Amino acid sequence: MFMRSLFISFLMLLGIYAHAAQPVNTLTNSSFFAKTTDTAINGYDSVAYFTEHKPVKGQDTFVFEWKGAKWKFASQANLDLFKASPDKFSPQYGGYCAYGVATDNLVKVDPAQFTILDGKLYLNYDASVQKDWLKDKPGYIKAADAKFNDLLKK
Repeated sequence: MFMRSLFISFLMLLGIYAHAAQPVNTLTNSSFFAKTTDTAINGYDSVAYFTEHKPVKGQDTFVFEWKGAKWKFASQANLDLFKASPDKFSPQYGGYCAYGVATDNLVKVDPAQFTILDGKLYLNYDASVQKDWLKDKPGYIKAADAKFNDLLKK
């Protein structure tokens, strides 16, 4: 646990931390040093996590702007579902890593590392972080719920 927190702190020093904390995570996972884009979840369709139970890349033709970010979808049907209820289909903590938020860090995510729990989508930084997060989902969710809004203000 200490080593994981130390690792995430190290990543923050390398520039992966979301400066000026946007409410929606638009950090890209395309390189070791994350860059900010204008697109949520690296362009993955947030509705598909619920309907197809897997990450699906969104298309440039199905885009909706919400909370300062572009959300991409694989189909018009998914776009329409999101428009009707964005809070239902958007990931928790603005799409930042759920474990990271619980440990005081706003970091990028790997869209393939996700969990749906009680109808909510949670994303994680990578497979090893997700493995740790899965060990105590309720505890990390409780911690992240308490910390997220304050992290956005930093």
